Amino acid sequence: MGRLSTHVLDTAHGCPAAGMRVSLQRIHADGRADPVASIILNADGRNDGGPLLDAASMAVGRWRLVFEAGAYFRSRGVALPDPPFIDQVQIDFGIADVAGHYHVPLLVSPWSWSTYRGS
Repeated sequence: MGRLSTHVLDTAHGCPAAGMRVSLQRIHADGRADPVASIILNADGRNDGGPLLDAASMAVGRWRLVFEAGAYFRSRGVALPDPPFIDQVQIDFGIADVAGHYHVPLLVSPWSWSTYRGS
């Protein structure tokens, strides 16, 4: 049963990125991006509503997650330069198997970020 999920950890503070806004977009062949969902991460750095895409909404194609890291760190009282070094983290990825579980975790600080295909 296919699904898309995410989990964000704030590596600067050593905790989940509670309160961070995350948007999901569908990328078309012409490069156009359509918004699909916008969420605020819960206390565990995850979506309260479960997967961002469930089995019924999974589709082969290109997708984008946009994490509002700069706004999140400002809300935590971090003094950031203007413009911040890391503001929005945009991760483009492909879904090739609608029956697969695509987990896109993000480790982020005001100065770096990393991701991988999780399980």
